Amino acid sequence: MLSVESQHKIEELLLTNKLLDKAQLEVAKVDALKESKPLIAYIAEKNLVGEEDLTRISAKAMGFPYVNLTQISAPEDITRMLPREMAETYMAVPFGMQQGRLAVGMLDPTNIQAVDFLSRKMGHTVTVYLASRASIDHILAEFRSDVAADLSAAMDVERVDDHPQAETKSPKDLQNLVQDAPITRALNAILDYAAQSHASDIHIEPREKELKIRYRIDGILQETMTLPKSIEPALISRIKILANLRIDEHRVPQDGQFQISSENNEIDLRIAISPVVWGEQVVIRLLDKDSSILTLDALGFRGRSLRVIADGIHKPHGMTLSTGPTGSGKSTTLYAIVQELKDVSVNIVTLEDPVEYKMDGINQIQINTDVGLTFASGLRSILRQDPNIVLVGEIRDKETADLAIQAALTGHVVLSTLHTNSGAGVLPRMLDMGIEPFLIASTINTVIGQRLVRKLCEHCKVQAKSGESETKSIIATLGAVLPKAKEEMEKAKKDLGYEELPLADLPEFPIYVAKGCSKCVKGYKGRIGIYEVFSMTEHMEKLLLRHATTSEIQNQATADGMLTMKQDGYLKVLNGFTTLEEVARVAADY
Repeated sequence: MLSVESQHKIEELLLTNKLLDKAQLEVAKVDALKESKPLIAYIAEKNLVGEEDLTRISAKAMGFPYVNLTQISAPEDITRMLPREMAETYMAVPFGMQQGRLAVGMLDPTNIQAVDFLSRKMGHTVTVYLASRASIDHILAEFRSDVAADLSAAMDVERVDDHPQAETKSPKDLQNLVQDAPITRALNAILDYAAQSHASDIHIEPREKELKIRYRIDGILQETMTLPKSIEPALISRIKILANLRIDEHRVPQDGQFQISSENNEIDLRIAISPVVWGEQVVIRLLDKDSSILTLDALGFRGRSLRVIADGIHKPHGMTLSTGPTGSGKSTTLYAIVQELKDVSVNIVTLEDPVEYKMDGINQIQINTDVGLTFASGLRSILRQDPNIVLVGEIRDKETADLAIQAALTGHVVLSTLHTNSGAGVLPRMLDMGIEPFLIASTINTVIGQRLVRKLCEHCKVQAKSGESETKSIIATLGAVLPKAKEEMEKAKKDLGYEELPLADLPEFPIYVAKGCSKCVKGYKGRIGIYEVFSMTEHMEKLLLRHATTSEIQNQATADGMLTMKQDGYLKVLNGFTTLEEVARVAADY
């Protein structure tokens, strides 16, 4: 609460700083009185003065230093001193060290008890600054709190350690234990950290004497923390209860799901529990329901690849297949294509397992094998629903492949995925399923092979020059597609779809390297695809009829103008999207 003296001082500063004139101030005072609100609260609510200006003069009037944090990035080792939960509770954020004291921005620095508690919690004498809500929200948004610290704040580990025989408790006793606040808050801390870090999976793995927690962030598994073995039964049982699974079943795998909310986003969690040697392993897949569907351009398709896809999906019938190993972004690519094709004049029906993104205007069907709703049976049903476009989540067997082929032959646009290691592997895979070569040739329009690489962090990536071995690799990979002379540059840029292209025979090439900062993980943040896209040509049809090998199809696609995944990856390296190490990690077999 502001003192009367501070309020008068703020009024004086509003006038002397020409943020309000006298008439405006008097009107504001009268209106604030009518609404029974403090003057400062009324001015802020009505946006009569900018938030930072109002915070700055309030700090001066109250005798506190002022800080604007909206343009700075707090070091990760500093923000980790305070669990996010406490930072949000007290609206206080540490942002740096000054002469041995910890600098903390607070919305209400007059709360002496809160300042004293935070000082003891972080183990430092603090200098408190008055900061605006926007400033504090900015630092909170980039909080990468240490999940171990969050857990220690969320639960009393010794309390769980007092139950050394937890493994022998009855299901009823376990259910009572897991509903206790410490376990609930511990699980919430684990899930919140995953949501903040944009993790795709959480791995809870029992060992002989401990419990490991690992997160898959941008496709890479990272060991984050180790918990006491004694909390394992209660934590696993808490997950089972939320997912409506049997807590007394430890011998067979169980699958379930539930939802959480994080930062106003609804996140679906798919739970897979399996018995292992030292207990039960839990893998949690996070599906953000509020994630916007990306465009093909945002996914990383450029130039030739984008044109081939556009030509294929806008044909009146035929199949477009996205291929790659598990976790390579195939479904996301199909969603982007559906977004491109979506229109009130067409009926789009999908069969998915699971439905990862809810899309308005699309009829989405969730596979349910327990009641006999498989890809094959669902596809038979959809073809009686007058669809124009059919999305089949995955072609897993001959029956589904036959039905998809028949749908494409009878005037439908069919989108689907296959698990193969490359785009060229699609055709032999379908031949292996027993599909006739002439049917494959007459129905497949476009094949997309893909992988995901980590994107360089825009805040800390550093430009460098390629070394001798890197230069040789770039020339060997891109020598045939980069322009040989400056006169060819504009044509090559338009053809390949990249803004920055060097000449093919440079002694060294501009590349970017990962550095690392508080906004990323070891220099990377997010992912982008590298692709190879080809269409069915006359030459390809001839290869199909004689059951050609994957390597023969790959060579023919390249001869027809296809960029390989490695070539596309190297072009993204030269344009600062990723690094040579990332491309080598996912496309080493090219």
